[in-house]
Amino acid sequence: MKQKECAVLPLPKIALTASDYPRLEQIARHAAQKGDLDGIFLLGEINRAAIVADAWDDVRSLVTVGSWVTYCTNWGVPRHTVHLVWPEECWSDPARISVLTPLGAALIGLQVGDQMPYFVAGCLNVIRVQNVTPSSPNVVPLFRAHRHRPLDDDPGPTAA
Repeated sequence: MKQKECAVLPLPKIALTASDYPRLEQIARHAAQKGDLDGIFLLGEINRAAIVADAWDDVRSLVTVGSWVTYCTNWGVPRHTVHLVWPEECWSDPARISVLTPLGAALIGLQVGDQMPYFVAGCLNVIRVQNVTPSSPNVVPLFRAHRHRPLDDDPGPTAA
């Protein structure tokens, strides 16, 4: 029986900002300890990443938490733009991708032109970063993540 040859895509060098690193590491470690495969993947990415100062010259070209990223994939989906966010900021907006998903963990730390393999549902995918736009500090989300109390706290009519 002849063995199939399999081309292996080299992993790109990645870098994390010093401000993102502690929280990323905490989230990934916590998820990995629960056996979460996405947490294990993210933890592996964190462990191989270089940590750079937030004032690093090329930091604006890095995919960080809060970045808007335009990418394409190997399976023919046209360019797609997503906002990489913390897990609790994901809500129901399909443009928001949690860093604790296969795609989010694959994107973190990349730069324009980088290609990164990752698995989803047992299938190998490869993304190629086409554009990175850092989040602006003056951008305010339309909705807040914490909604513990109803918007209308009026209990309604009561009997006399």
